[in-house]
Amino acid sequence: QVLIEESGGGLAQPGGSLSLHCVASGTIYSIYAMGWFRQLPGKQREMVASIVANGRTRYADFVKGRFTISRDNAKQTVSLQMNNLEPEDAAVYYCNVELIQHAGVWSPDKYWGQGTQGIVSS
Repeated sequence: QVLIEESGGGLAQPGGSLSLHCVASGTIYSIYAMGWFRQLPGKQREMVASIVANGRTRYADFVKGRFTISRDNAKQTVSLQMNNLEPEDAAVYYCNVELIQHAGVWSPDKYWGQGTQGIVSS
C-alpha cells in the first residue's frame, strides 16, 4: 500500500505566499518523480512543477519563476513554495508521485494525494 499525504494550502492574498507539502509512505522501493498538479474549477488537471530523483526540475510556463519545488529523497517528501500568488492560482493542488514498490519492477506507477485547496483572494 502507498499513501500520499498533502498539507499546506489555505488562504493567501494576491501577492502573498503559500507552501504545500507532501509525503509518500508505505511499501516504496524507489521514487522516480514527484510533482504538483492543480485543477481549477471546470478545467482539467494541469502540471505545475515536477522534480526527479537527481533534482532536475520542470515548471509550467504560468509559474513564471514564482514557484519553487524541492524534494527530500530520504524523507520521501516534496514541497512547493508559491510566491507572488495571483487570483488565477486559486485551485485544488494535488501531489503526484511516480514510484516503484518492489525491486525488479522497472515501470513506475503513479499515485495521487487527495488534494489541498489554495485560495487567493483579497
